Amino acid sequence: MQSKSLWWVGLFAIAMAYLESAVVVYLRRIYGISDLILSVPQFDPQIGAIELGRELATLVMLLTVGWAAGKRFQSRLGFSVFAFGVWDIFYYIWLRVFIGWPQSLLDPDLLFLLPLPWWGPVLSPVLIAALMVIGGALAVIKDEHELRLIPSSMDWATLAGGILTVLYTFMADALSVLPTNAQTLGQLRPSEFNWSVYLVGLAMLCLFIWRITKSTQPIST
Repeated sequence: MQSKSLWWVGLFAIAMAYLESAVVVYLRRIYGISDLILSVPQFDPQIGAIELGRELATLVMLLTVGWAAGKRFQSRLGFSVFAFGVWDIFYYIWLRVFIGWPQSLLDPDLLFLLPLPWWGPVLSPVLIAALMVIGGALAVIKDEHELRLIPSSMDWATLAGGILTVLYTFMADALSVLPTNAQTLGQLRPSEFNWSVYLVGLAMLCLFIWRITKSTQPIST
């Protein structure tokens, strides 16, 4: 049964999160970073290129495990999304184990550097990751029961709107200084997180997951 494979895919994602967290601990120690907001090192083009490759490699790994675990496109995508969510959540769990950070889910974090710096409280990516775990698992379970998810045009629009809205909240500060250069972005520090806009985007993502799980048809038809 495909649903049983969720445990193995989840274990893979937890192990990936351990490696990711370990790399972050090493980088913090090497660069002497105690606060990701106050002591971010200057932008290095070589490190930036390697970081892009690392993020792409992470996505390839998550997509690959989904492709190997699933039987059809729906379950393959579901496994990949599920793995991404578990990986992201356990990334913070392992950091808490290793270095006692984050101390709170509201601690700010530098989430990503490309194509622009992303910032947000730890809780903000964790909530999205939790939705990915739920949505991915539901896609796998529906596929196991021979049910195809059929998003409508409105569903796709809701998903796109939700993604763009949360991305805007993460990159709002960087977007506000464009056009600019890498040096200016490296010196940029985040302002107060816009929870009201973020929650609108999160609600749209929740609505998308709820709607598509209600819109199914037998795969055999």
